[in-house]
Amino acid sequence: MEARAYLKNARIAPRKVQIVLDLIRGKDVETAMAILKNTPKSACEYLEKLLKSAIANAENNFGMDRSNLYISECFVCPGPTMKRIMPRAQGRAFRILKRTSHVTLAVKEKE
Repeated sequence: MEARAYLKNARIAPRKVQIVLDLIRGKDVETAMAILKNTPKSACEYLEKLLKSAIANAENNFGMDRSNLYISECFVCPGPTMKRIMPRAQGRAFRILKRTSHVTLAVKEKE
């Protein structure tokens, strides 16, 4: 049995989130929480809140024990990209892509 938590349309690029997800994949939840608290990346704020949500889902919906939980699966997919225009020299306009992310995090109990 696994409990999942989803984060949709987070205003951060997927490649920035992927770096932090690689750090916590497969770790137990206490170690992962410590890594997220002490890593100076902007994605850590989003992922810390998401991990707390997944732990709460596991405890409340499935009756799992928090001390036996580990991160079984975590991945990020690109969400919709917002297109913006930046004025440039001589009347030109450059496009700016503001990327978003969909993050999925699953926790399981150790056997």
